[in-house]
Amino acid sequence: MIAVKKVRCENKENPIGIGLGLVSISWQLDSDRRKVLQAAYHIQVALDDSFAVILLDTGKVESEQCLCIPLEELQLEPVTRYYYRVSVWDQYGESSAWSDLAYWETGLEAEEGWVADWIASPQEQTQVMSFEKDIAVHKPIRQARLYISSLGVYEASLNGERIGDSYFTPGWTSYDRHLQYQTYEVTQQLGQNNRLHVLIGNGWYKGRLTVRSGRNNYGERRALIAQLHIWYEDGTEEIIVTDESWTVAESPILMSEIYDGEVYDARLEQQVHRSSACVEVIDHAKHILTPQVNEPIRVTKRLKPVTITKLPNHEWLIDMGQNMVGWVRFTVRHVYAGARIVLQHAEILDNNGVFYTGNLRKARQQIVYIAKGVEEETFEPHFTYQGFRYVKVSGLFQPPKLEDFEGVVLHSDMPVATAFETSNPLLNQLHHNVEWSQRGNFFDVPTDCPQRDDRLGWTGDAQVFIGTGAHLMDVKLFFAKWFKDVRLEQRENGAVPVTIPDIFSKWEDFDWDTSAGWGDAVVIIPWVHYLHYGDKSVLKQNYHSMKRYIDYIREQGDNEYIWDTGYHLGDWLALDAKPDTYDGATDKSFIATAYYAYSTSLVQRIAVILGEVEDAQYYRSLHGYILQALQDEFITPNGRLASDTQTAHVLVLMFNLAGEHVKERAVKRLVELLKLERDHLTTGFLGTPYLNLVLSQWGHQELACKLLFQEDYPSWFYQVKKGATTIWEHWDGIKEDGSLWNDSMNSYNHYAYGSIIEWVYRYVVGLEIDEEQPAYKHFFLQPHFGYGLDWLRVKRETAYGEIAIEWKLEDGMVELTVSIPANTTATLRIDNQIWEPVEEYETTLGSGTHRLQYRHLDDRI
Repeated sequence: MIAVKKVRCENKENPIGIGLGLVSISWQLDSDRRKVLQAAYHIQVALDDSFAVILLDTGKVESEQCLCIPLEELQLEPVTRYYYRVSVWDQYGESSAWSDLAYWETGLEAEEGWVADWIASPQEQTQVMSFEKDIAVHKPIRQARLYISSLGVYEASLNGERIGDSYFTPGWTSYDRHLQYQTYEVTQQLGQNNRLHVLIGNGWYKGRLTVRSGRNNYGERRALIAQLHIWYEDGTEEIIVTDESWTVAESPILMSEIYDGEVYDARLEQQVHRSSACVEVIDHAKHILTPQVNEPIRVTKRLKPVTITKLPNHEWLIDMGQNMVGWVRFTVRHVYAGARIVLQHAEILDNNGVFYTGNLRKARQQIVYIAKGVEEETFEPHFTYQGFRYVKVSGLFQPPKLEDFEGVVLHSDMPVATAFETSNPLLNQLHHNVEWSQRGNFFDVPTDCPQRDDRLGWTGDAQVFIGTGAHLMDVKLFFAKWFKDVRLEQRENGAVPVTIPDIFSKWEDFDWDTSAGWGDAVVIIPWVHYLHYGDKSVLKQNYHSMKRYIDYIREQGDNEYIWDTGYHLGDWLALDAKPDTYDGATDKSFIATAYYAYSTSLVQRIAVILGEVEDAQYYRSLHGYILQALQDEFITPNGRLASDTQTAHVLVLMFNLAGEHVKERAVKRLVELLKLERDHLTTGFLGTPYLNLVLSQWGHQELACKLLFQEDYPSWFYQVKKGATTIWEHWDGIKEDGSLWNDSMNSYNHYAYGSIIEWVYRYVVGLEIDEEQPAYKHFFLQPHFGYGLDWLRVKRETAYGEIAIEWKLEDGMVELTVSIPANTTATLRIDNQIWEPVEEYETTLGSGTHRLQYRHLDDRI
């Protein structure tokens, strides 16, 4: 029996408020038969759930494809629901029933659909403002939708009940040119007499950002735009819009800033007759409004603290047991009106057990709650978030209880894609730490850290982590949204800024175009995205930006094939850096030219995929010239690299920058350099992600595993043994003697070095993508048994379905169980120099569950 499951439109389940452009649908197959492949599909789209009014009927289409099928013949109308269903045939001729009924709903038509006005408070204040509108309903409602966005971050409620489960809406985008709006189903929340209430905080729009504490980066006034569409049972429609009839008042939120926290005066809740004013209609662009693409920020977990400890001066220390991102929801009892409850947040305690906030720099991360004086009061913030494990509480005069506090975890709500467990608890904890750093830093944009006065969308950090991030979570929509801002923020000369959104361009004295490894995100991230999700449209959408970036590099300096101009971050935070510097010992011009070559090679491959024949030839030729120039400039005739560092050798090998003789020498020298460090790394942000991958690709799996399993400094497990629950920015964020790295740049939640997990999935778990058939349509199974592990159990959700791998090593025998999703195949790559099958197995495996046994041939495990 074959069935269709997980039908999705634009990678979402029954989305509402999507755009009017070309939509695509995807699905997965389920079958109790082995080796099943899809042979054909049939799609129908209709205006009604009984499919009486069919708008699109593809008929039987012979194809194995079930991902990102564009519905090119369909012309969409605004504010309309479309129903769709899918059936398939497998290669045996068996057909499925129709899939479960699914739908999508379009949003407003670009600028023309917005009849509402932008409204603002007549006098801008630091206090969070409350916009309100009374709405009377006198007829039975069939359906109601709220379309809403803001300049600033908003929280909407209807009759005192919060609308939706999204936070920090409308998110952070290139506000000057791109502002997302959200669509909410509010049918059940409407009664006869209603009050629509919207709070608006500064957020990223006008709150202070970056270490310079700049404010009003995008504008000086918070504003709201909203349309409530009500469709009645009698067939009529009413639209309530933001206009001059709304009122605005001060809220109890006296201050709310992303870096600094929130001040809330609960006494103001009781002021029923707070003064309100009529709003002011302002002139602001509507054409920049687009439907939300990505998953919103949501509450994804709630954590209970593990301990509460009394400190001097009536203070209490709360340990959440996990370095987390979000805020604390808390309850206080029997406090007098006007009492100030203060919560401070920190990631660690120093070696003396002291609450450490030095690494916050200018960020305050502080919540101040002014009590209203009732028996029990509960509070959680609105427009701020903190990165913390520890909370210091002052202002309480009775001992608090554990149940009075709850850690509310917030991040972009990407589906978790993996379940991971091995026989090594340190590796399990490392995997956990990387996942939690992704949770904390995929906060609408891919930030570098969630606690200090930074929290920016650093392109290079995202670039080095994308391979790992796509293994751990479904990041398809997260990056689809961010890519648009990358394209919009690209400079006229083709340079890609080091942060997206490009907040540094708001500095008047800022003239830094880009940095190698950071700007290359415009090429590398869409490429890796395509490999994991198989969506060519992502390559197509970003192709022009990729070409412009390569053109930009070519125009730099005197030699068009060498990138030796501008400021580059280099191998950021590498251990071979000079004292008190950040950027590593590897020659920056070499790194820049290496990335120039690599990105050019990727654009050439992308041109082939997109059918751009002339471009493919051009970039192939350009890549050859760059390689020759790089070899002439940075590699001696005998094959010695100008930079004798681990990272330089890693990049030559990973980016395929030299001939076989030079690469063989580079492998040998890389091993030697590691031996000189007692098999420890010295790499930074640009070398670390590829180090283990290169070693495994060149036959040094044992050394790669040794690097992973080192427990002393510097290593991944060193952090784990120091009690880390997320990934540190510095290998020695906490030094061996317990002292701390410099306050200036010392985050304890920074995912870059978590990039090792990509290697774990590719060369320990053994899941390797076939670039010719991406998204695991076909993949390679290359688990490496042993090397410090006795067993492993992993489940990995892919675009086609779940891959499950489990193996156990005992007495020189391995039992391997693999489950392969329908409509995919896998090819075994078991090292036959070490392992032999107990019986003959097919090299290529079809869908279903397979059980295999191997025995080892020597003692290298």
